[in-house]
Amino acid sequence: MSQPAPTLPPALLAHQLADAPRYRDDAAGKPGAAPLAVLAPRSAQDAAAILRALQSAGLAAVVQGGRTGLSGGARVQPGEVVLSTERLTAPPVVDPVAATMTLGAGVPLETAQQAARDHGLYLAADLGARGSATVGGMAATNAGGPLALRYGTFRQQVLGLEAVLPDGTIVSRLGGLAKDNSGLDLSQYLIGSEGVLGLITRLVLRLHPAPTARRVAVCALEGAAQALALLPVLRAGLGPLLQACELIIDPLLSETCARRGLRYPFATPAAAVLLVEVAGPDPAADAARLETVLGAALETGQIADAVLSASEADCLRLWALRDGCSHYLIENAGPLTSLDLSLPLPAIPAFLDQAAALCAGRARPYVFGHLGDGNLHYILACPPDDALTTQVFALTARHGGVITAEHGIGLDKVRWLPLCRDAAEIAAMARIKGAIDPGFILNPGRIFGTPA
Repeated sequence: MSQPAPTLPPALLAHQLADAPRYRDDAAGKPGAAPLAVLAPRSAQDAAAILRALQSAGLAAVVQGGRTGLSGGARVQPGEVVLSTERLTAPPVVDPVAATMTLGAGVPLETAQQAARDHGLYLAADLGARGSATVGGMAATNAGGPLALRYGTFRQQVLGLEAVLPDGTIVSRLGGLAKDNSGLDLSQYLIGSEGVLGLITRLVLRLHPAPTARRVAVCALEGAAQALALLPVLRAGLGPLLQACELIIDPLLSETCARRGLRYPFATPAAAVLLVEVAGPDPAADAARLETVLGAALETGQIADAVLSASEADCLRLWALRDGCSHYLIENAGPLTSLDLSLPLPAIPAFLDQAAALCAGRARPYVFGHLGDGNLHYILACPPDDALTTQVFALTARHGGVITAEHGIGLDKVRWLPLCRDAAEIAAMARIKGAIDPGFILNPGRIFGTPA
């Protein structure tokens, strides 16, 4: 006999939103269950009241931000309540002297970026989903993106935060101090925890001096090995100006240009293309330095060809090649399995050769990613194939890599976590979760499953 559906405590009705299909999953695209309710607190105090009521009722909740993740972390499981951050939108407050920004967790990244620009400062984080991804979700997943090469992941951009633990306790470190060794840094425990340890409600972010201008180049290469050989040359020649280094393995760029009406940058297709961005305080000198470094690489045969931007419009046009790859795959490549991998840089060429052999006759792999930090988006164009996914993940682990770089474990990668974390580490993580959330009511099943 089926059990009756649990009912929502009356105290929570004031925070309830109408259910809609968008709340049932994240960008991974797998169908989720209809939530028991969608609750949206406006403050930490609201969130605390909600979590206490859920604890008392024995109900579980899944936290949702912009729902741009690709690991199923925001997908609703049967009987779960959605706890949305969409009303946690305290507007950005910038301190230009301290170079910090305080804002609500539900604020979109693009809004935060513009607020920094309005004060002549720079938020050193960017994603293709900048209009939807929220700063709280980026902290919860420790998001990366192309700027991680120069500035680090989102963890490095967070100076403090306010969060609500599963029992309704509010913890707040919003002082924004650059140095604070007064005990354990609870903010860092919560960053990258995928919402299993608490709901982030506000953040203090680190800002940087705004670059005066940027320059972008795309380079034609013979393959991934040549791209890796070029990377130390770029680092040595460009120093702190080097802001992004994005790798695209063909045929992805050729197909993207053909299907999306983009101009391919070279006369003949290159096996690999590297997009390089520099940004600094002196536009003329920075552009000259980039031209000098790439000119020397052309003379020595390290690159076959290069196209350099001459204006911001050119920068946007060249970045559209990289961004267009994601759009092409989503719109035209059919069923996909997106594998978000992190590999030691020296292992990337061998991994790509061996992974291609695994995929032969089974799936068409598309590869692009953030070369400077070893993050590859390895996309399998084929119907779902758990056996092939397992083999690619196992190969990643054998090369010293991990099965997720930016999108977390969520629900979809739990079974494969032991490939890159040993039993003692997983047990330690579960003990921390059990101590803070003994009822496992917040994001249950994510990262390490549920207790036996």
